[in-house]
Amino acid sequence: MTALKNDTFLRAMLKQPVEYTPIWMMRQAGRYLPEYKATRARAGSFLDLCKNTELATEVTIQPLERFDLDAAILFSDILTVPDAMGLGLYFAEGEGPKFERALQHEADIAKLQVPDMEKLQYVFDAVTSIRKALDGRVPLIGFSGSPFTLACYMVEGGSSKEFRTIKTMMYSRPDLLHKILDTNAQAVTAYLNAQIDAGAQAVQIFDTWGGVLSDAAFKEFSLKYIRQIVAGLKRESEGRRVPVIVFAKGGGLWLESMAEIGADALGLDWTCNIGEARRRVGEQVALQGNFDPFALFGTPESIRTEVARILADYGNGSGHVFNLGHGINQHADPEHAKILVDTVHELSRQYHR
Repeated sequence: MTALKNDTFLRAMLKQPVEYTPIWMMRQAGRYLPEYKATRARAGSFLDLCKNTELATEVTIQPLERFDLDAAILFSDILTVPDAMGLGLYFAEGEGPKFERALQHEADIAKLQVPDMEKLQYVFDAVTSIRKALDGRVPLIGFSGSPFTLACYMVEGGSSKEFRTIKTMMYSRPDLLHKILDTNAQAVTAYLNAQIDAGAQAVQIFDTWGGVLSDAAFKEFSLKYIRQIVAGLKRESEGRRVPVIVFAKGGGLWLESMAEIGADALGLDWTCNIGEARRRVGEQVALQGNFDPFALFGTPESIRTEVARILADYGNGSGHVFNLGHGINQHADPEHAKILVDTVHELSRQYHR
C-alpha cells in the first residue's frame, strides 16, 4: 500500500504530537454537495450508489477535492448489515429507510443469523477502490452502526421518533432483544474487520440512537455490545494501529463508562463541552467533535467564533479530531463548510506548539 502523505488524523487519534488539529465531517460525502447529487442521479437509487464500486469511490473523494480534509470516510450506509441478514432494505421517497421484514416475531428473531460477509463484498470492494484512488492523500475511515442502533431499525421496520416497538421488546422480552443485539455485535465485528482487511485505516461505530435509553438500559443494551465489538476488532494493519472511534449521539452522560471499553477515541455530539469531556475521560481516549451542524447556517464570523471556542475549550496538545456533532445537514452551504475546515487548520496551530 502507498505511504500516507497526511497521517495527522491517525496521530491525533493516538494522542501523538501533531502540527494542527485535523478535521473531517460526518456525512462529508452527501446531499449538500451538487456534485454528489449529480453522481447519485447517475447511479439511480441510493442503494445502487452504495453498491456501485466506481461511483461510491467517486462520491467518497468528492469532498476532498473541495475541502482540505484530513480523512476520507467510506461512502455507505449503516443498514447494509441488516440488509445482508435478509430483512429487505428499501428507501421510500421522503420517508427514509424501511425494512420489508421487520423483526417483531419470536420465530423470525430465532432464525436471525450473522450474514455471510460475501453478501457485503460490494462494501469491501469500495474500500479497496477508495484506498487506491486516495493514493495515500489521507487515511480512510470505515464504519458501522452499533448493535442497538441497527436493532432500532430492524425492530421498528424503519426510522422512529419514539421507539415504542423496540422499547416494548426491551422491557417485556429482553431475551429477544439480547438475541438480536448479540447477532448484530458478531456481524459488526466481522464487517469492520473485513473493512480493515480491505484497507480501512480507522473505524467508527455509530450509536445514533443510544441516547434514547435510560442509564441502566444504555449500559445493558448498547454499551455492553459495543464493548464486545471493540474487543474483537483487529487493531493493527499494514504495520500501524487502526484506531477505533465510538460515537454515541446523546452519550455525553456516559463518557466515563464509554472511555473504559477499549476504544481509542470517543465522538461527542454538540451538547457536550469538549473541555469538560477531556477532564472527565483523562488520558484514556482521544475526542472527536463537536461543532453543531446547524452552526454552519450562521455567518462566516459566527463559524470562526464557534471554531475558536471549541479549540480553546479543548486546549493545548494532541488528542482532538475536529468534527461536527452529527452529520452535516443536506441544506448546508458548501462554502460555509470550507470556512469551517480552513478555520480549524488556521486557528489550531497555536495549540500544538
